[in-house]
Amino acid sequence: MVFILLLVIGIGITTALLGSIGFQFLTPINDIILSPLEQKCQLIANEGYKIHSIYPESNLDELPENDMKRMIYLDEKWMKECVSVLPADSIINIANNVDRKFSYGE
Repeated sequence: MVFILLLVIGIGITTALLGSIGFQFLTPINDIILSPLEQKCQLIANEGYKIHSIYPESNLDELPENDMKRMIYLDEKWMKECVSVLPADSIINIANNVDRKFSYGE
């Protein structure tokens, strides 16, 4: 009788551990859920960073005209629609997401 009780307890613990491990693999840990505005700002930041990564050592006035106009447009949009509206922690999260995406290929 004691053996059966210990066996049932062991199976229960094993099932709980395996379920916990399975659940951990199914749920993303580091994914940050962004609001629609934050998603829009993330896209703006990604696009600006793409242009910046093409000309990393250049000043704005040294860029080709089309890229310079695009960067100015994105900068104005970033300041008006993102920085002036979102809290600082959201802006920092977006910047970290951009850095992670381009640095680590996530």
